[in-house]
Amino acid sequence: MSEYLHKTIPNLKPFNFELHHDALFINQQWVLVNGISNKKSIYTFKANNSLEITRQHNVIKTSWSIDPLNMLSIETEDGLIKVSAYFKDDDILVLNNQDNDEFALYINATNYNDELNSIEDIQTFLKEKYLKKVSTMIYDHEFYYIENSKEFGPFKVEELSQKVKNADISAYCFVRDINEHDYSKRLRVLDLIKELDEIKK
Repeated sequence: MSEYLHKTIPNLKPFNFELHHDALFINQQWVLVNGISNKKSIYTFKANNSLEITRQHNVIKTSWSIDPLNMLSIETEDGLIKVSAYFKDDDILVLNNQDNDEFALYINATNYNDELNSIEDIQTFLKEKYLKKVSTMIYDHEFYYIENSKEFGPFKVEELSQKVKNADISAYCFVRDINEHDYSKRLRVLDLIKELDEIKK
């Protein structure tokens, strides 16, 4: 991965054929973010190595291939380009040109109900995605809390919220996720309750 790309978009996962090809990559509607305000393009990579690029009502058919090192070759209007592919997560794909520092960012709009036609639409998509991710984390995770030097738990956030309402514990007790080993993040029950309230709005 180029240093420029790594600094611009951290925590990228390299394309892995077994993990990503069938489940996340093939037959998905990848909306190109670059230049979306001027021209919307949707890329659909097919299993037969064909590539469909849809722009308004015009469909361009070209081809793509992948080598054993997971390097993609794409036939474009400007000729053949080689790119390395990365996933930011299941819905965000990055293709990095091997000849320079340029990269293309794509959003998977296959299961998204609203249109992605502008930067504002992309921002809304990412905001909703973030809130959904936070919601899943808040509802599904369990936390320990510490009070009077003793640790209790684990409990889900709604259980901790109820304990605060019942005055069983203080809202200012420190908590830690079950996957963390200490309380160094200084997260309190109150902080979790605030997040829970924001999600419910």
